Amino acid sequence: MRAVACLLAAFVCAAAGTAAAGEQPARAGRPACDPDNGGLTLPDGFCALVVADGLGRVRHLDVTASGDIYVRNRGARGGPTGDEDDGVIALRDADGDGRAEIIERFADHYGTGLQLHGGHLYVSTFMEILRYPLTPGRLLPAGPAESIVSGFPLQRGHPDKPFAFDGDGHVYVNVGAPSNNCQQRPRTPGSPGLQPCPQRERQASVWRFDAGRPGQTQADDGHRFAIGTRNLLGIAWDRVSGAMYAMQHGRDSLARLFGAHYDDEASAELPSEELIRLRDGADFGWPYCYYDHLRDQRMLAPEYGGDGRDAGDCARYERPVVTFPGHWAPHDLIFYTGDQFPARYADGAFVAFHGSFNRTPFEQGGYQVAFAPRANGEFSGEWETFADGFAGAAPLMSSRDAAHRPAGIGQGPDGSLYVTDDAAGRVWRILYTGS
Repeated sequence: MRAVACLLAAFVCAAAGTAAAGEQPARAGRPACDPDNGGLTLPDGFCALVVADGLGRVRHLDVTASGDIYVRNRGARGGPTGDEDDGVIALRDADGDGRAEIIERFADHYGTGLQLHGGHLYVSTFMEILRYPLTPGRLLPAGPAESIVSGFPLQRGHPDKPFAFDGDGHVYVNVGAPSNNCQQRPRTPGSPGLQPCPQRERQASVWRFDAGRPGQTQADDGHRFAIGTRNLLGIAWDRVSGAMYAMQHGRDSLARLFGAHYDDEASAELPSEELIRLRDGADFGWPYCYYDHLRDQRMLAPEYGGDGRDAGDCARYERPVVTFPGHWAPHDLIFYTGDQFPARYADGAFVAFHGSFNRTPFEQGGYQVAFAPRANGEFSGEWETFADGFAGAAPLMSSRDAAHRPAGIGQGPDGSLYVTDDAAGRVWRILYTGS
């Protein structure tokens, strides 16, 4: 374990408690935002500041009651020091200006999932859910990690294990599908799908475990809660409905693999990215079906005889509650429970869209934080752009040219929203200051 403390001089205000020229002034107990909102475009009344930058391939994050931030690093690309053993990054704002003056790194394993729960910091690798004990007031863990769940299948495709906790002591873990669509010959044009698809047994599903019991394995202790989910990087518990929700990544390459039925435009737009409500025993149809938001129904996948017009028996699978355009790549999901933002945001869902490459040869999509409103506990099916400007280049034709790619989203104790970026390693804080 190693700790590195660094002063981010570029983020320090001109004078304590005084906004620098061009900065939006702080409100009581809140920091001043950056003059350009850290490059973001936000609704009226909102502003943003850069908390830290250059951290590495940062993904999910969570914030303690005191405002300390923990961020998961997915890869060994290193942060400001160039180190490679920085799987978790801890950030602390020591002087109250909203910027992280203290950056400490620990853990020699990488991944996407991270959440605070029950006095512990839980993180996931491709194969395991681990937790570190935390001590109030101390930034680094009080001891080594212990394994909560292990024994997940080794897979190259969709290996991340995002997770979320319910209100009853369980942790739910995404086990992604190891392939695009369960073809007999993976990603081969015209190759039919396996029937039945064996990948649905231990993968392409969400598993439930005891959140507090170390030493569990998927095979011996897991309960397969829902199936037919290709990959769910964003998964979140909703206190209003008492249910688990997730964002589904749709399949790729309809035109390349089945060009007789899909042109490039259809392949760029389909299938939908889906906000789904998980329930015990639910089946969302992967790989047999995909969701088409233009037709508002599940359609039969071409690997299983579909032609883009035939729905087959796909109506028997669960429907999404909100749909988004294809290949936006949702990477995180959070239900807003704070009181800083206007009332219309209460209990609605924010989604961080990372962006993909599968809209080629057309302009890429995603690269934003979207908001799905809800009234009386029900989603309307509508959504809106909340935070934009991450990509930088316009039009963005290649994902490689994106300046920033939203990857994680979290809520601070004061109701601020935090967003990470795994392209340049940035963390933003979004605040509401009033119209």
